[in-house]
Amino acid sequence: MVHWTLVVTAVVCVTLMVVAGLAAVTREWVPPFGRGRVLRPRLWGAGVLASALGLSLFLSLGPLASSDLAVNLYIPLAGMAVNLAGLAVQMLAQRPGHAPRLPPTPTTNAS
Repeated sequence: MVHWTLVVTAVVCVTLMVVAGLAAVTREWVPPFGRGRVLRPRLWGAGVLASALGLSLFLSLGPLASSDLAVNLYIPLAGMAVNLAGLAVQMLAQRPGHAPRLPPTPTTNAS
C-alpha cells in the first residue's frame, strides 16, 4: 500500500513538472512562485523538462522499481545526473545576462 502511494505521488509530481516545463517553453509562462526570479522562461522550462526526465528515470528504475524492473546501478544514477543538469539549467535561467556597462557617474559637486 505504501509503495503505491509513493508511486502515485511521484507520478503526480513529475507530471506537474512536465506541465510547468511545457508551459514555460511554449508560452513563456512561469508559476507564480518563480516569476520574480526567472529571467529566461524558455531556458527555465527546458531545465524543468530535463529535471523531470532525470527524476522519472531515477525513480522508475531505482528506488520505486519493482523487482522485475530493477536494472543495474548505473541507469538510475544517470537519471540523477540528468536531474542535476536540469537543476543547473534552471539556475542559469535565473541569472541575469550581461548588461552593457554604464559610464561612471561623477562624484564631485560643481559649485
